[in-house]
Amino acid sequence: MRILIIEDNQDIAANLADYLENQGHTIDAAADGITGLHMAVVNEYEVIILDLMLPGMDGIDVCKKIRTEALKQTPILMLTARDTVEDKLNGFSVGADDYLVKPFSMRELHARLQILSRRQIQPFGSNKLRVADLELDLGTMEVHRGSELIDLAPIGKKLLEELMRSAPKLVRRQKLEHVIWGDIPPDSDALRAHMHNLRRLIDKPFNKQLLQTERGLGYRLVDPDAISS
Repeated sequence: MRILIIEDNQDIAANLADYLENQGHTIDAAADGITGLHMAVVNEYEVIILDLMLPGMDGIDVCKKIRTEALKQTPILMLTARDTVEDKLNGFSVGADDYLVKPFSMRELHARLQILSRRQIQPFGSNKLRVADLELDLGTMEVHRGSELIDLAPIGKKLLEELMRSAPKLVRRQKLEHVIWGDIPPDSDALRAHMHNLRRLIDKPFNKQLLQTERGLGYRLVDPDAISS
């Protein structure tokens, strides 16, 4: 893999680069947000490791610009010393795909990078999934709610695809975690934060709410009109 590390702590950046190069990967590095953003935009990477606290431009703004201005879907693993649900929600809401809290295991980081690099969505076929007025085109991986195009990061599209394929049946949280992270799921807040962000994008702006939470069990997509009819 070709990996970009955006990290201002020289010791952490050097340790990351040494470890990942020893695993056979090609590493580029930036020590501030502005330089990191430029490198992320002009080069192609399989995955980006992005620190939250950076000089020049913080990780939240870097991630947001990569997604909304550069329109790049490169998987992003965010690093931070913060471990609150709000911090994770902020990262996921601007397009981060995964989250590791410092200090972390290099082996776990490497495993997460491999999962992220494999999880980039590849178009297959041209059929569509539909629940009520929510539609996912499996050929283009575009998401529409009615006539409105919804911009989802790759992890959001993967969750939505799994929910739509199963709708209106319940999808247990363990299955969703396995779809995204394989056999090494992160802490329990990560899926909840991603689902919060998914609901914010596909449901909150609209009158009809489709995404339901079964507390302690999982999630389902349901057309309420179909239930009442």
